[in-house]
Amino acid sequence: RRANDGRALASRDPSLTWIGHATYVQRLGGKLLATDPIWSERLGPRRRLAPPGVAIADLPPLDVVTVSHSHYDHLDLPTLKLLGNGPEYIVPLDVGEILRGAGLTQVTELGWWQSHVVGDLKVTLVPAQHWSMRVPWDRNKRLWGGFVYESPEGTSYHAGDTAFSEPVFRAIAERFPKIDWAMLPIGAYDPPWFMQAQHMGPEEAVRAFEILGARVLSAMHWGTFKLTDEPVAEPPQRLRAFWSERGHAADRLWIPDVGETRALGGT
Repeated sequence: RRANDGRALASRDPSLTWIGHATYVQRLGGKLLATDPIWSERLGPRRRLAPPGVAIADLPPLDVVTVSHSHYDHLDLPTLKLLGNGPEYIVPLDVGEILRGAGLTQVTELGWWQSHVVGDLKVTLVPAQHWSMRVPWDRNKRLWGGFVYESPEGTSYHAGDTAFSEPVFRAIAERFPKIDWAMLPIGAYDPPWFMQAQHMGPEEAVRAFEILGARVLSAMHWGTFKLTDEPVAEPPQRLRAFWSERGHAADRLWIPDVGETRALGGT
């Protein structure tokens, strides 16, 4: 794990920092943006395997927070309450009521393919092959998705939670033909008979990257919480092996350490 005191995030230079699980913090379009922030030490009975890559006390003020769907490992109310009403929250349709119920007031809801602009940053909700639920009686009553972030420095894509779906990734690629950085989940896939309908494995993440035509694959959704049966360290090993097998350039695959900040440039 890399020690990160948050100073790189305070810089105006475009960057990408993995906090852990599906939480990424980006500096794009002059805005500091967090996706699916979870700083909590516990997720129900599960404890974090690694502390957050940047302590929340060291996190510079966020401008924008996006939440991909209502599952507890992506919409973490204790974290959102700590972040408070400073950021603007962008969420899928009907997810806003959860945030407003927690006292958060700057909330924008989007349907698939709808966009919201914050300064030089354009945020679009895109489809994902997934589902939503917080309690047994609200299954799929709230929308879910991923996000595309367009900025003068380039375009990034955070897939949220998703299974592999060629039609979904092709539709995203058609509308966004120049994705620079694709944040794709690589963990929580075992046993496949149960997880394949909702999560991608490493090989499927590479196939998604190929369909998207992205410049860089940046891995996420592994190594932070023990959610499924595969060994914790297996996803990046399988990812590297399949990446090499497909003949992609090594510098186009990012498997960041928790707390690692990468500069975004060279678009």
